[in-house]
Amino acid sequence: MHEPKPRYLSLIVALLLVTFTALSTVAFAQNVKIKGIIKGRSGDTLTLQSDTASTVTVLLTDTTDVGQLQGAFKARNKKMSMAALIPGLPIQVEGTNNAQEELVATKIRFKGNDFQQAQAIQAGMHEQEKLNEQQQAELAAQNAALQQQQTQLTEQQQKIAANKAAIAANSARFGQLDDYYIYDEVTIYFANGKSTIDPKYNAPLMELAKKAESVNGYMVEVRGYASTTGSAALNQKLSQARASNVVNLLLQKGNVPLARMLAPGAMGETGGDAKGADEAEARKVVVRVLQNKAVAGIS
Repeated sequence: MHEPKPRYLSLIVALLLVTFTALSTVAFAQNVKIKGIIKGRSGDTLTLQSDTASTVTVLLTDTTDVGQLQGAFKARNKKMSMAALIPGLPIQVEGTNNAQEELVATKIRFKGNDFQQAQAIQAGMHEQEKLNEQQQAELAAQNAALQQQQTQLTEQQQKIAANKAAIAANSARFGQLDDYYIYDEVTIYFANGKSTIDPKYNAPLMELAKKAESVNGYMVEVRGYASTTGSAALNQKLSQARASNVVNLLLQKGNVPLARMLAPGAMGETGGDAKGADEAEARKVVVRVLQNKAVAGIS
């Protein structure tokens, strides 16, 4: 028996390789059919959740045939645009796998009622997204408004604290009246049980505030009093309210700086057990412009 010559061996090997490649190509190009639901789409690429629960990447080409099955028996086919391939749509895909194990679609079919349901789902999702965006915008606006209110409240609290500190400091410095000269004063009288300032006192108070501006290092002291009529606790509150109303008038209309104002003093009852005119004299607020004796040059 003769052994094959080397050139025949080479020819045989080449034929075997060609045959193997052809068989592999046939197997590789084998037509594939798969059903599933479109989970996502990006351009010409679909992500398909197959009936077997696996995820398949489907590639669309210019020659991919997309159609909608119509009729009672789904026998008629209506050609559709690839734009109809939206997430949530159940489809059947035919095609071949490429080297990257992606399914290159040659034909895609779906039912008309499935398409309508997918559209409804998409519309609902878009509406929900819009609603979420609107709610987030409203929430952001509310948060911004609350933040602004909180900032304003903090600023007001800081101003109030600063004002209280300034008044307390001034009150401490002017605790001993003996060290100060009474430059000028005005007395305001009140009706029984009332803390409202009679308008006739506006002019004297404004004149006092104007005079105070010419006094070097002046301070304004406000003290409220009440008669003995009624309870002591009520009279204490009444004298405090009278003094506070006078302070507010001096600050708002007299333009007296807060730093120049001593804390309004509530002296409570005065006038002993006297009645009539003496009690009327006791229902009052005394406003004084003070100057440090050292500043005034008085020993």
